[in-house]
Amino acid sequence: MKPLVVIGDALLDVDIEGSATRLCPEAPVPVVDVEGEWVRPGGAGLAATLLATRTTPEVVFVTALGTDATGHRLASLLARDVEVLRLPLDGETVRKTRVRASGQSVTRLDTGYGRAAEDPLPARVRRVLDDAAAVLVSDYGRGVAAHPELRRLLTEIAGNTPVVWDPHPLGPAPVPGVTVATPNEREALAASGGCVNAAKAAEFVRRDWHCHATAVTLGAKGAVLAGPDSAAPVTVPVPDGAALTAQRLDTCGAGDRFASAAVAALADGADITDAVVSAVDTASRFVAAGGASALSVQDTAHRNEPDATGVSGHSAFDLAERVRRRGERLVATGGCFDLLHAGHVSLLRQARALGDALVVCVNSDDSVRRLKGPGRPVVTATDRARLLAELSCVDAVVVFEESAPSAVLERLQPDVWVKGGDYAGGELPEAEVVRRHGGEVVLVPTVDGYSTTRLLQEANR
Repeated sequence: MKPLVVIGDALLDVDIEGSATRLCPEAPVPVVDVEGEWVRPGGAGLAATLLATRTTPEVVFVTALGTDATGHRLASLLARDVEVLRLPLDGETVRKTRVRASGQSVTRLDTGYGRAAEDPLPARVRRVLDDAAAVLVSDYGRGVAAHPELRRLLTEIAGNTPVVWDPHPLGPAPVPGVTVATPNEREALAASGGCVNAAKAAEFVRRDWHCHATAVTLGAKGAVLAGPDSAAPVTVPVPDGAALTAQRLDTCGAGDRFASAAVAALADGADITDAVVSAVDTASRFVAAGGASALSVQDTAHRNEPDATGVSGHSAFDLAERVRRRGERLVATGGCFDLLHAGHVSLLRQARALGDALVVCVNSDDSVRRLKGPGRPVVTATDRARLLAELSCVDAVVVFEESAPSAVLERLQPDVWVKGGDYAGGELPEAEVVRRHGGEVVLVPTVDGYSTTRLLQEANR
């Protein structure tokens, strides 16, 4: 299967979360009592991560990263989901830190002003672009989209490969022949030389940038699409089922979600109109589900790692409390997760998509032996928990000793408890606990042919 390629500027997004109940005595500003620091790939890194967690094809990310601590942290986060083709960066990696109290942003601190160096590209960049199913250029004005050699390659493939270009005011115009450009309304009006509305700006920018189409994003109003024919631009509204009704929505990452959804649809063979309709729907649901903050992981030296007893529940219960306090939706799932395989990953990603945070409850070694026999587990609880914690779709891990996780669920009180569809034959012993606390039990489809038992049987033949 051909890869999807993302090109653009990666940065590190940090959310410092806390509560503010008093003012500073030296100045009329709130005092934020910090409860945790959460990190995620930002900029084009967010677009690449969103694409990787929502699609089947491999995602290759071409970006510039520094060798500083921020660059190393960002590279580690990206490596969980995408293949990174690294370009050199002149200067420090960009970091954007939001300070938030009770879910509301208080201030943002930006550090690092690195730009992509114009060094020769690695040979693999040309190969992946020649073989790409579709390309997303996610420009954040830090030089990757302006790289002369990259622009020549993109110009060469634009006639035969779908290219979505998400521009930035500090970056260059798209190369000629782009399938669809996706500026927001402010960017389109600024680039249009005096147009007074989004529809006129969409058509002006399409012609000026020599794109096949321009989709100007309008937030909760959807998008305006100017296509290649002579018809007037059309408004693509947010579907009724995806309407944004929640208060204080965090729209961070909405444009990245729009662009990544559009490129995925084009790669699947959709025409431009259908791709934009899908992108509006997907971005709206993304914001309603919590936006980019739902992809963050806690930035601690030993995030979710088990202690000497194999239990890492402290962070799981802290996370559950934080999710409840913010009025968000907590999802939990559980199992042995011995010999982590594609079936497990599919279940975890489906579970994570049902809410704002996912806690995985893992059977201890003794619990697995009682369920599976004396030869199991193959992998210790400590290592199973550590592997699960490294997945971007997993927010916390807790190890339990019982045969069923009822006691853990009494404390977590998840909104959704997820198990694989192979449990459809009978009532789960922990279901009563989940429902008593107002949660629901959801069974998701499993991937045929994957189980730890089968893998072990095949390995021993």
